[in-house]
Amino acid sequence: MYYQKKVKDVCSQLNSSEQNGLTQEEAKKRLEQDGPNTLVEKKSKTKLQMFLSQLQDTMIYILFAAAAISIMLDEVTDAIIILIVVLLNAIIGMVQESKAEAALEALKNLSSPSAMVKRGGKIVEIPASELVKGDIVVLEAGRIIPADLRLTQTVNLKIEESALTGESVPVDKSAEYVAEGDTGIGDQINMAFSSTSVSYGRGEGIVVYTGMDTEIGKIATMISEATEELTPLQKRLNDLGKVLGIVAIVIVAAMFGIAVLQGRDMVEMLITAISLAVAAIPEGLTAVVTIVLALGVTRMVRVNTIVRKLPAVETLGAVSIVCSDKTGTLTQNKMTVLKVYFDGISKDVKELSYDDNKVFSNGFILCNDASTANNSRIGDPTELALLDMGSLMNVTREGLEGQMPRINELSFDSARKLMTTVHKDNNNNVMSYTKGAMDILLKRCSRILINGETIKITENHINEITTAAGEMAKQALRVLALGIKENDDSASEEDLTFVGLVGMIDPPRPEAKNSVLEFKNAGIKTIMITGDHKDTALAIAKELGIADSESQCITGNELNEMSQEELNKIVNNLRVFARVSPEHKVMIVKAFKSHGSIVSMTGDGVNDAPSLKAADIGVAMGITGTDVAKGAADMVLTDDNFSTIEKAVAEGRGIYQNIKKTVLFLLSSNFGEVISMFTAIAAGLASPLQSIHILWINLITDSLPGLALGVDPKDSDIMDAKPRDPKESLFANGGLIFTVYNGFMIAALTLGAFIWSPVQHLTAAGQSVTLEGIKLMLQDPDILMHAQTYAFTTLGVSQLFHAIGMRNYNKSLFKMNHLENKSMLLAFAVGLLLQIAVTEIPFLTVVFETVRLSLKEWFNLILIAMIPLLSHEIVVGFKKIIRNK
Repeated sequence: MYYQKKVKDVCSQLNSSEQNGLTQEEAKKRLEQDGPNTLVEKKSKTKLQMFLSQLQDTMIYILFAAAAISIMLDEVTDAIIILIVVLLNAIIGMVQESKAEAALEALKNLSSPSAMVKRGGKIVEIPASELVKGDIVVLEAGRIIPADLRLTQTVNLKIEESALTGESVPVDKSAEYVAEGDTGIGDQINMAFSSTSVSYGRGEGIVVYTGMDTEIGKIATMISEATEELTPLQKRLNDLGKVLGIVAIVIVAAMFGIAVLQGRDMVEMLITAISLAVAAIPEGLTAVVTIVLALGVTRMVRVNTIVRKLPAVETLGAVSIVCSDKTGTLTQNKMTVLKVYFDGISKDVKELSYDDNKVFSNGFILCNDASTANNSRIGDPTELALLDMGSLMNVTREGLEGQMPRINELSFDSARKLMTTVHKDNNNNVMSYTKGAMDILLKRCSRILINGETIKITENHINEITTAAGEMAKQALRVLALGIKENDDSASEEDLTFVGLVGMIDPPRPEAKNSVLEFKNAGIKTIMITGDHKDTALAIAKELGIADSESQCITGNELNEMSQEELNKIVNNLRVFARVSPEHKVMIVKAFKSHGSIVSMTGDGVNDAPSLKAADIGVAMGITGTDVAKGAADMVLTDDNFSTIEKAVAEGRGIYQNIKKTVLFLLSSNFGEVISMFTAIAAGLASPLQSIHILWINLITDSLPGLALGVDPKDSDIMDAKPRDPKESLFANGGLIFTVYNGFMIAALTLGAFIWSPVQHLTAAGQSVTLEGIKLMLQDPDILMHAQTYAFTTLGVSQLFHAIGMRNYNKSLFKMNHLENKSMLLAFAVGLLLQIAVTEIPFLTVVFETVRLSLKEWFNLILIAMIPLLSHEIVVGFKKIIRNK
């Protein structure tokens, strides 16, 4: 960041101070020595790498192991089904990631930058990539700076550096300036930095840094060195996968123990153990979560958001800190006149009319080199703001110049801080207009225009003008003054008549204030991080409701005196960070993260890219954002609207809520399978379910309603809750008890259905119903198949009913709007039809080893399967009683 001394050292080594520039031979030699003037880009992932990255998951590893063992035990069908699930999950993730990357590529500006340089005494245009240290670069308005330059000549040169520094106003540059000590990027007015643009004037500069050695190159290095971190959901699912893996191993070991104690066939028990292990692992979970996130991405597109990485959708839901760049994100990145002062009165610009003071309006519009003709905006942002003021009164510069053409001028100079134009009307009346810095112009005024009358300026007038300017400055407005001189075509800037003042600023986006308030209500802090000046940043922050006092604001110079640990201690009391560098932004993000906060960083400039990468979720602007910022972000806003972040957070919260419901639903179902099978086998009974039954349940009658839960509409009050703790378990807030309770209930229903057939046979034979009698009956293959069909059917259908209640386990079924989630109704219908198919279609009954059921049997089994709905109402009523107490 601070390298003025290094610049001197480099310049002294270049030996290219001569006016003719480098020779072609010397340039070629240096290009071979230092390499091209390009940034080293991180190699993008291939489709294969994207595919393989989707397989890096604990539960996927367990499923691979289950498939391998199934193949060894000649259970090929089971293995194929498991591998299809894994393949489906990987393909969905790969397609979504590649689609997001393609969308970003479409947003990129594919133009190749070029540079005007002096080579061998001639000015030639070359690709920017061929620039070398020592080249003399010629700068003109509209040109992109191709490398880091030490300026050698400047004529009214202004450079737009907002993408690098965050400062919204172009910076006046001076080749004569010599920096003393450490100087921040925004204050190095003798330097021009790569990727910034010339907005006014002209100049020349000597190349001192190229490629990765430039300031933008340093930022690129910071981005490439940033490490990828797992999102909260990925961490929770990884933890869950490890727990389920341990459970699967314990189950296998327990089964072998039971086999030894009961003297059962070891191979048969190994197959049963694998079935139990498969039952413990919700095969559909990974695929369902991936599909839910992919569907969430589609929902994000509706709120103008491109998601580059699926888990980023959920991460937004846990965000507790939103760090945002000011320029172009919270503000419009468009200078706008807000206040005017003339005739001794200050007023809002909206109150201004052309008839109030034509001299005032004419002066600021005519003393101007910008243009808004033909729907284009060309020129300095400050001058464009003055033309916008004229458009409020339906007055244009072109229209006025048609009546009062310019006959002379004295262009703006950063030393004088003034600009003068001279105009003659159709009656040969001459008027000279001078605009510039108030303190400079006021010293050159001997008179003042008050209500159309020119009088001698007094000390009282000067005090009133100074007070008015001070009031504007308190609001962080940039103040310009206007003076006139009649009947003098010399463009003289002495003995002027003072006319008035304008105060302008890059104003907040209208919707940003509401979004900040919404975030506050949702327990989310909005933090402003900008390269702009402290007064400007604090004024905008106060208007938006981000900060209340100056004590909540800190500058980059103050951060330079702090260590990371010192900032960590005080960061929670700060809301505005002004005049900061890219390194500072990363430091700030790390400070908030040190307190366990999930941090979102929003920005559009190159200077935002390292902090976008360092944050838990980086959000870049799609329209005004630089390619570097988009590449570093997890999400891109296609409308550049800060309020879109608030909508995206709400979507993220809803998606996490849906994923949690899905996980609890799938695990309670799988827990029911494990308990029913383990209990039956421990009691010496045959297995109530075959492995293909378990896979069918997990992949069809579980996954379909699981997906429907994943697209459940979010609650209307979802932004009223505080952000969840990022360390919060998926089983928090009663989730574990809920899962275990429902698991036991489903297990009881499944076991009840399983022993129903042998009990009926015992009763019909006039025998007493005992455990030994049930064991004996289940030794009959036909009775066993009938019993397993009952268990299989009851388990599948009961989980379909269970899913309906899972939409909201705090609300009665009678108070839910079931039509708002038509996917759930469809999933229930399809799941039920498929469950009927595997017991009624001959081909499928052979594959699944089931028997056909009568209408009476179906009626009885459905009644049993509806018990989860009754249980749901009982639990909701019990919760209501507890809350009322």
